[in-house]
Amino acid sequence: MKRTEPIRVLSIPRLALAVLFLAVVGNLLWYSPWVQKIFYPVPHKTLIMKYASEYQVDPYLVTAIIRRESKFLPWAESERGARGLMQLMPQTAEWIAGQIPLRGYSPEMLHDPETNIRMGCWYLANLKQEFYGNIPLTIAAYNGGRGNVRQWLREQKWTGKEQTLESIPFPETRAYVKGVLHDYAMYHQLYD
Repeated sequence: MKRTEPIRVLSIPRLALAVLFLAVVGNLLWYSPWVQKIFYPVPHKTLIMKYASEYQVDPYLVTAIIRRESKFLPWAESERGARGLMQLMPQTAEWIAGQIPLRGYSPEMLHDPETNIRMGCWYLANLKQEFYGNIPLTIAAYNGGRGNVRQWLREQKWTGKEQTLESIPFPETRAYVKGVLHDYAMYHQLYD
């Protein structure tokens, strides 16, 4: 009979050391700003900076919204019909075009990054003004509609404070506000 060597198995201390080593290296890499910037890029930075400055909104808020809305894809279109980087609904965009004013507007223009970012920044500034600069309220209105947000405040369903996000009546809007606030903080941390 032929004797075979027993299969060598890492001992528990060696295995624990290997896992610890991988965890430490993984954390060092993940928390490295250059690695995180891969996951939090700033495409269209020039346009974002231009229109965020023009309409006095934080460019990192704009970037966080674009990241959540379209993953930076200009041709993105939702099931409900929202279009472009900032996922503007054609009816809302038509109203915005009249307010800016943007001559010759057509819904196809929503896939143009410059037009979409310009209109989205104006709209964010408009919401921010309506909600007295309150960022969670502004983000909630961007996603759930300004009328709904006003109603939640009037009926005291939500205070509009970041500490009470769990009170937002629409689960989709609640998750959206949390996500945008998280991304907004990450952009400030990485690019300030």
